[in-house]
Amino acid sequence: MVEKQRCPVQRDGVYRWFSALSSSHRIEFLCGLLDLCIPLELRFLGCCLEDLARKDYHCLRDAEIRANNPADLATLTNLTDEVVRSKLLVCLALLGCDNREAAGVLCRTLTHSDSIINNSGLQLSEGRTGDEFLLLFTMATNHPAFSFNQRQLLRKELCHIQGRQGAPCSKAPATCAKGAMRVETPSTPNTSVGNSLANALHTSAHSTDESLPKRPSGKHSKGL
Repeated sequence: MVEKQRCPVQRDGVYRWFSALSSSHRIEFLCGLLDLCIPLELRFLGCCLEDLARKDYHCLRDAEIRANNPADLATLTNLTDEVVRSKLLVCLALLGCDNREAAGVLCRTLTHSDSIINNSGLQLSEGRTGDEFLLLFTMATNHPAFSFNQRQLLRKELCHIQGRQGAPCSKAPATCAKGAMRVETPSTPNTSVGNSLANALHTSAHSTDESLPKRPSGKHSKGL
């Protein structure tokens, strides 16, 4: 009874709500949770994440090498290309936390997005394109490889993208990366778009004939 009074939100409901979120909101929500953890909890969670990530290490090894190679990243500049956006998403997911040089290359590419969107006439109000742009900048503004100033610049770009989508730009405190700002998650599940990060992995792999990691869903996803 005490447990129910202190925690009125049922875990199964949270799992279902989280499963329905878009990739960008999933990342922001998880970063917000990590920001609430104490150091020992973070160390324990780090061990759990390291063990889970190890299972996909060999499948993603080649992609990780390219993601941390500034020369390879410098070729991914055409943000109007769906394949390029997918590769950038994969690169951000696999970018090392201390790879400042690679982060600098990515930052130069992403900070020109507003002019690229204007010149190309891309529509970001709905669909996969808008979700991919939102995810790109959400990941970048929470990634520790980017400096504080870089994240501030990317945050401005994220605000512009949110404005194009009719969403307010949050000015909440930092989350995962020092200096990054939290974007509020929706109060209801967002089921209008798929998981862009999962889509990006498949699109990127299909374009380069890379092998895809095949893993079962999380233990809490059964029956959702």
